[in-house]
Amino acid sequence: MLSLIRLPRVFTVHQVPKAFQEDSIISGYRHPRSSATDCVLSLFQLTNETLNIWTHFLPTWYFLWKLLTVVLMQDVWHDAYTWPLLVFLVSCCVYPLASSCAHTFSTMSTSARHICFFFDYGAISLYSLGSAVTYSAYVMPDGWLNSTFHKYFISIAVFNTIISTAMACYSRLGLPFLHYNHDTLKRFPECQSPKLGQLIRILSFAFPYLFDNIPLFYRLFLCSGEGCTVNDANALHYRHITLAFLTAFLCATHLPERLAPGRFDFIGHSHQLFHMSGLI
Repeated sequence: MLSLIRLPRVFTVHQVPKAFQEDSIISGYRHPRSSATDCVLSLFQLTNETLNIWTHFLPTWYFLWKLLTVVLMQDVWHDAYTWPLLVFLVSCCVYPLASSCAHTFSTMSTSARHICFFFDYGAISLYSLGSAVTYSAYVMPDGWLNSTFHKYFISIAVFNTIISTAMACYSRLGLPFLHYNHDTLKRFPECQSPKLGQLIRILSFAFPYLFDNIPLFYRLFLCSGEGCTVNDANALHYRHITLAFLTAFLCATHLPERLAPGRFDFIGHSHQLFHMSGLI
């Protein structure tokens, strides 16, 4: 069937505007003014975005299945103890779905690219907030329950979500974002300092992650004696923490493609790898 459909052409880095160029990725770019149909068709051809899309689109269905399992097997409407888990699972569904959609339709125009990733950043922050809700309900150390920190933990997490989303969006456009209009997007397609913009994005997501995980970090690394939990779940938490730091490392360094530009254009570049490490 696909053999009867003419798939969109792919381009090299020198054939697309700067706003669409990725560090050390030489080829596999889609047309910067793709139609919605072309964007969907590109899912079935190998471009430098194909695996970025599928590595988040497929996990969306896994988390949706998990959400439906909890809803159907638990009396969630009458059991308030399960509500934080539902919030977390909903965020687990929204985050990869928003990311896959952002990567799918980000080549429709420069404006669409920014807007798509604004939604992506918002979904990432929502996932972080969902984690904070579950940690507040299930992970908070016994000695911290009903403390001032516990009382304001979710409120601070909500504030961090708003600020981190705003800073991540700001990092794409720089100062002109404060005076947004259509012409602005043409004149300032990316942050005036790309490296600074990337640093702002990393910090805007790293800080909420570190704050939201304070209860977990305390239980894993500092808590001892009565009220502390040591069980098989700890190994899973250690793995997740390791993968979270690996995700940040890959995002910051653009490895391995920076070591061999052009060799990892389609398979194995850092964006694909941190998509996978962020969801495992």
